[in-house]
Amino acid sequence: MPYSLKQLNDAVRSDPAAYAAECDAAFTRKVENAARQIAEHRGESRIILLSGPSGSGKTTTALKIEEVLDRMGIETHTVSMDNYFNTIDPETAPRNRDGAIDYESPFCLDVDLLNRHFAMLDRGETIHVPKYEFARQMRSDILSQPLHLGPDELAIFEGIHALNDIIVGKNPHAFKLYISARSDLVDEDGAVIFDHTWLRLCRRIVRDFKFRGSDAGFTLKMWNNVRRGEKLYISPYRENAHLLFDSSLAFEFSVLKPFVVPLLEAVPAGKYEVVDQMLQGFARIESMDERFVAPESLAREFIGGSTYDNH
Repeated sequence: MPYSLKQLNDAVRSDPAAYAAECDAAFTRKVENAARQIAEHRGESRIILLSGPSGSGKTTTALKIEEVLDRMGIETHTVSMDNYFNTIDPETAPRNRDGAIDYESPFCLDVDLLNRHFAMLDRGETIHVPKYEFARQMRSDILSQPLHLGPDELAIFEGIHALNDIIVGKNPHAFKLYISARSDLVDEDGAVIFDHTWLRLCRRIVRDFKFRGSDAGFTLKMWNNVRRGEKLYISPYRENAHLLFDSSLAFEFSVLKPFVVPLLEAVPAGKYEVVDQMLQGFARIESMDERFVAPESLAREFIGGSTYDNH
């Protein structure tokens, strides 16, 4: 369901703190609903597969669902599927049409190991979750961590390829959750002012700047390839999900604006059409100061100051 530009701007002008709290409360209800459905399904499998495209807030959402399940007395563990990436071997790595290594491909994952670990967990056996070192582009078994699920414990495996058929096909009973920011911002005539995919891009731009020191050009240069990977490897498999989860927050358009607009304005004019389109959209959106954003808000995954930063 799209968000109203007028309602957003009116709320940000009148009481931004209350509006941010209202949006976060609506998100919390979605998390609680997901946790209830997972709890009801746990007799089928101990595994939850959580997927979604880049910038969807998968990590924070998974941890929030874990917290709700823990409060329900169902101890839950969240595992990033990034740790199952294969050590990059230029000779065997998947490649795109241009001949470059296709880092978006599900075949960068050690699918056999993942499926073996899922089966072991469902049988009550102990696995050792590897650790992927991105700086060295290699997986370390030395840094692996043991994981064993008790009789009423669950494991959430989150990653962009979690719902791909090569994984779901071997784990048909796992609970499957697809997360994405799915709501556009529209004017009173229903015209799209800010597309939901732009929201994810802005999340990425701000996060890359805040946590990596990268400028907007760094993120924009990769974005077309990221979107190509989404269309090929991620979005087609959302139909495998038991639940589709919209991770957008209406106030984010306003709270991201002060962060992202200066970064976009530093990009050479005309280099990326999407930059001009986003700046036109932001010109009609009221800004919100980040002080109105709660530490536990999903928005903090992208602007910093999250209660999950040190998880």
